[in-house]
Amino acid sequence: MPSLQFPLLGNPKEKRTVGRGLQSVFLILLTLFLTSGILARLVYLQIIQGPTHRQQAESNRIRLLLKQPERGNVFDCNGKLLATTRYPHSVYLWPMAHQKQSWPQTGIRLSQILGISLEEIENKLKEAGPNSSGLVRIKRDLELDEITALKEYENELDEVEVHTEAVRYYPHGKEFAHVLGYTRELTAEQLKDKKDKGYRLGDVIGQMGIEKAFENVLRGEWGGQQVEVDSNGRPLRILGEKQAKPGDDIRLTIDWNLQMAAEKALAQRNGTVIAMNPQNGAILAMVSHPTFDPNVFSKQRASQKELQQILLGADHPLLNRALQAYPPASTFKIVTTTAGLESGKFSPQTVLQTYGSLSFGGYRFNEWNHAGFGALGFARAIAMSSDTFFYQVGARVGGSTLINWTRKYGFGKKTGFEFASEESKGFVPDEAWKRKVWKMPWTVGDSVNMSIGQGALLATPLQVAVMFAVPANGGYRVQPHLLKDNEQAKSWREPINMKPSTAKVLREGLRKVVSEGTGKALNVPTLPPVAGKTGTAEAWRRNGIKANHAWFGGYAPADNPEILVVAFAEHSGGGGGSVAGPIALKVMEEYFHKKYPGKYEKPEP
Repeated sequence: MPSLQFPLLGNPKEKRTVGRGLQSVFLILLTLFLTSGILARLVYLQIIQGPTHRQQAESNRIRLLLKQPERGNVFDCNGKLLATTRYPHSVYLWPMAHQKQSWPQTGIRLSQILGISLEEIENKLKEAGPNSSGLVRIKRDLELDEITALKEYENELDEVEVHTEAVRYYPHGKEFAHVLGYTRELTAEQLKDKKDKGYRLGDVIGQMGIEKAFENVLRGEWGGQQVEVDSNGRPLRILGEKQAKPGDDIRLTIDWNLQMAAEKALAQRNGTVIAMNPQNGAILAMVSHPTFDPNVFSKQRASQKELQQILLGADHPLLNRALQAYPPASTFKIVTTTAGLESGKFSPQTVLQTYGSLSFGGYRFNEWNHAGFGALGFARAIAMSSDTFFYQVGARVGGSTLINWTRKYGFGKKTGFEFASEESKGFVPDEAWKRKVWKMPWTVGDSVNMSIGQGALLATPLQVAVMFAVPANGGYRVQPHLLKDNEQAKSWREPINMKPSTAKVLREGLRKVVSEGTGKALNVPTLPPVAGKTGTAEAWRRNGIKANHAWFGGYAPADNPEILVVAFAEHSGGGGGSVAGPIALKVMEEYFHKKYPGKYEKPEP
């Protein structure tokens, strides 16, 4: 029986739903978008960021082992070594050491061996930064037991390395401290200023003296090795090497024997001794007390006591007294004599009566012996250091002329010496200063005070040495200098345009100081004829107790000077002739007995 078929009511239901309408278009666009994003990311990573990633990968595979340059040596004028280099061991870490899994064990062990806190070690690594180009020094100048312990625990000290490095060394310690200065690691502030000049974290730099003045000459250039390392940071092979270039050696005008004699002569007194060639300004000796040992600053961990004594000492051991300003006292009568004779108001034959005291502008000014010396000419007045004689000269020539000649002699400005940042320019008072500070005009009393090197006048011992060189060499102001090879400075000197007759009076008077005046301590058979001038400057200590400064400046032989010595005893309480004169005597004896053996009598012990 045939089946019955009935017609369907309506359309049969469609079972296919995918791909209908806009779905396929959406999926295609989504696929294209995702593919484009991936391609764009690949382009960014491969092309735009490619060099950076390659550099990072390369830095993980290739490391730079920096090699510090050796500083140049410093020699005295005869080739004796004054500053050199030693090679202690130092411990280093790779910059990323503290971010490795092994760090907790490594850090604790390293801290125990070196006696440095873990925090301090990590701070050094963080300060260097992960992109540091080389090893980070953690401690220098290791002791033998520290080196031994680092070797024993080598298997626990991942990323730790021990190398020798160049460290500054001063064989003679404190005797040359203020001439040579010292080196020390850069401070954070110094590193910011010097980074563009190739300085790095942990680098050392000259902080004063020759080390600072000739930093660019002595420093040298960094070198290093490019080393390929494995995944554990172990060296595989050297890819390239640049030799570190050592700094240049320099030779000074300083004479070792004379420096040691000056150091011994000054003994325990605070002050300074300067020995100079009066013909060209070459510094033969420069000693300042109190002094310090510059080797302390080459240590990674100098004791707190050592550093406090140097940096915070009440007597300021870091100050170079040769370059600090003080009242020049009666040594300044050289300038007053010059101003008087050059003014035309006095002649070499002038004779003035001296007194126990004189009054100017309503004020009484005393003679140092309170009695006077009778009638004196210029030479004899210099010899006896008569105050009332020079009061009259200063009052008559006036402030303007006196100040003008003071500046011609080089007071009130720096001498041109290499230690420009340490040198004071002193002070020359004038009417403009008087009106600004005291709201008063310059008076005759100011000229009188200045005529004997007192009042507001200030000069450094180095400036006083330059002043003494003028009569010694016949009228030239020289430029003091320490670098022996500096021909420009050696030949540089400037005439102050004084008359030959003025120079003659000065030389005659300065010779009489020693032969019959206040400097007779140097009138001895152990020396050739000496010319010079004493000075005693009124001064008070910080506690209000009066303690005068003592000066002596002189040169020899008087008729053809080879050496000039200035001795200054700070707050000695004594006079120039009794305190400073004998100091200069010992330095001159060393010079002449060394240069002319047997020519002069030896000093009695």
